[in-house]
Amino acid sequence: MRHSSLRLGTAILAALLTTSAIHAEQAAPGAAPAAAVQADKRILRAELAPALYELVYSPSQNAVFVASAGGFGPDAPASKILRLDPETLAVQAEIPLEGKGFGLGLDDEAGRLYAGDTTDAAVHVIDIAANRVIGKVRLAEKVKDEEGNERPPHNIRELVLDPAHHRLYAPGLAFKDSALYVVDTQALKPEKVVPGLGFVATGVAHDAAAERLYVTNQQGELYTLDTGTLEVLGKAETSGDQLLNLALDAAGDRIFATDQGLTKMDEIRRESLPDYAPRGKGGQVLVLNPADGTTLRALPTGEGPIAPLFDAARKCLYVTGRGDGSVSVFDTDSYALVEKIDLPAHPNSLALDAKSGALFVTIKNGEDAAQGSAESVVRIGL
Repeated sequence: MRHSSLRLGTAILAALLTTSAIHAEQAAPGAAPAAAVQADKRILRAELAPALYELVYSPSQNAVFVASAGGFGPDAPASKILRLDPETLAVQAEIPLEGKGFGLGLDDEAGRLYAGDTTDAAVHVIDIAANRVIGKVRLAEKVKDEEGNERPPHNIRELVLDPAHHRLYAPGLAFKDSALYVVDTQALKPEKVVPGLGFVATGVAHDAAAERLYVTNQQGELYTLDTGTLEVLGKAETSGDQLLNLALDAAGDRIFATDQGLTKMDEIRRESLPDYAPRGKGGQVLVLNPADGTTLRALPTGEGPIAPLFDAARKCLYVTGRGDGSVSVFDTDSYALVEKIDLPAHPNSLALDAKSGALFVTIKNGEDAAQGSAESVVRIGL
């Protein structure tokens, strides 16, 4: 049975973007959010807007930017980027988007934020000092699927900046042939599309010093690309299956990859790749050698790990766990689990203010949440 692009939009996006409630009242700019300090006094939590996804911290602006995808119905709220005070999580500004915002990439030195529209194969370009959209880059034109619906050929998820080469890298996921979209950030136009990245490519990490880009997919493959030539240098089979997101420790020559272990994704892969033999067990972070994809260590996380974030200064790895509602903290020297921070319901994306030691997390709602409920951002003082 072949998957249509319509099913891509429902099954894959539900599994990988974890869409939840899409209608809610939103905080007005400058207003204090509905914030609460949890039992753990390090934690401040604010309910902000529907459909929150990725977030970033800007040192130059001393602000947190978070994407709210809004909704999909005729009366649903519009998508926007929220600018937050990093101490109080109060909304300082709302930046409306013509389209949707999911993944974020920050070029802090250039004062630009890039927001990927997963449903439309496009990237919004935002001036973070002026709090306004200054451009939109269309990565691909829509095509008709088997049911006659117009859909983008790939769904954009993660964004990674390469300031030295004036590029933005955006893996485009698909069932049969994922691709890497490369954007010229000076001309604000697509530069190249690199095909052949396998089944549902999602993870991406950039090693600026080595001029290497790493991309992983949901059949446990690790691709290495040369960022000078944009050529694929090699492909390695890893010991995992669902290599969702990546964090790079360039100095330590290792990649941290969440191996999610979603039953739904296994089912989708069986339809698309019936001969694929699973080799991972999920619920773990794999520490990979970028040279050949071999596993240096496997770190159990519990159900549904999503985002890894490497903190070089503190020698820590933070990992969100959607299934158990936590952030796991690992010592990256010993690989010991230092603690699990309880953050129900479903922690999703991470950002770090390395100087102050504040960790920011988006929290997705559970299935039992009321339709239209706002989702949350959490600040954790490390």
